[in-house]
Amino acid sequence: MEEIEFIIETCEESMDNSIKHLEKALLNIRAGKASPSMLASVKLDYYGSLTSLSQISNINTPDAQTISVQPWEKDKLLDIEKAIMVANLGFNPMNNGESIIITIPPLTEERRLELVKIAKTEIEDSKISIRNSRKEANNEIKKSEVSLDQKSLSEGSIQDLTNKSISKIDQIYLIKEKEILSV
Repeated sequence: MEEIEFIIETCEESMDNSIKHLEKALLNIRAGKASPSMLASVKLDYYGSLTSLSQISNINTPDAQTISVQPWEKDKLLDIEKAIMVANLGFNPMNNGESIIITIPPLTEERRLELVKIAKTEIEDSKISIRNSRKEANNEIKKSEVSLDQKSLSEGSIQDLTNKSISKIDQIYLIKEKEILSV
């Protein structure tokens, strides 16, 4: 019985991790509003080690269309500007000598639809991950030394977890789609 509980808990944890991974992936899909997380992938050489931009500067959004990057060391401005360009995020950073200002261009309808497709791909990948977790858990249950009734009940519990997780993923998608498509 403990073995079955462990299998179900492991499966639930795996499904939760898939959802958390999805939420992180969707943060990188910009919806037209400026956000410090848009620069999360920017890394640069900082005294010999690859460091994320957020660890060497203050990143904020003074308004919905602007990101401001203020490094703690002014001599790193050019390095930061170059790192943003190399990250290939589609931004054109402007260095004013004190900070770097990035103006986020408004999204075209075509780009919005493209971003929805990217979000849909992330959603499908998460659903596949959820289903794989279910499959692994069901295989473990079949191998276990418990009664057929217990196996059947456990597989039902796993299916309930799967349905709940996929429903949550669908809700996340609807929210992100609305966010991307709203002007």
